[in-house]
Amino acid sequence: MSDITITVPEPSTPEIGNSGPNHSPRTEDGGGIFCIRNPDFHRGWNGIRYKTGLSASNVDSKKLSMNVATVPPGAVAYAHVHVDFEVMLFILKGTVRHEFGDNLEKSMDNEAGDFIFIKPGIPHEVINLSDSEPVIAVVARSDADEWENIVDVPSNRRPDK
Repeated sequence: MSDITITVPEPSTPEIGNSGPNHSPRTEDGGGIFCIRNPDFHRGWNGIRYKTGLSASNVDSKKLSMNVATVPPGAVAYAHVHVDFEVMLFILKGTVRHEFGDNLEKSMDNEAGDFIFIKPGIPHEVINLSDSEPVIAVVARSDADEWENIVDVPSNRRPDK
């Protein structure tokens, strides 16, 4: 079995914010198969930058959404839960720690090449373990809305605790 090499372009925008480029990427409709080609970073949320992906907002999806998330070096995506939807991730680059459980008392470290599944309702916090390398992951969720049904939970790291 040979190794598979995945080349991941570095994020093109260093800022984290709630707005992206002045244009939305064009969704190509091939008559039942849809595509967004090389999207820009569209949105920041909770310390994570997201490339525009596929969701009910731009394709006829009823139950799925998918995008690419970047956690900048040393950043934390503060504790939250996914309400009534599952999440699967594939780590393309970097090393990340998920602290999880009712009091974030458990932890799991993951690195490039790992697949991760997060059950609905599990409190978790995401920490990039590197001060120099971003974490880049493909994120798929069993909800066609990319941004709804995520609820903050208490975190000792959150600045406004």
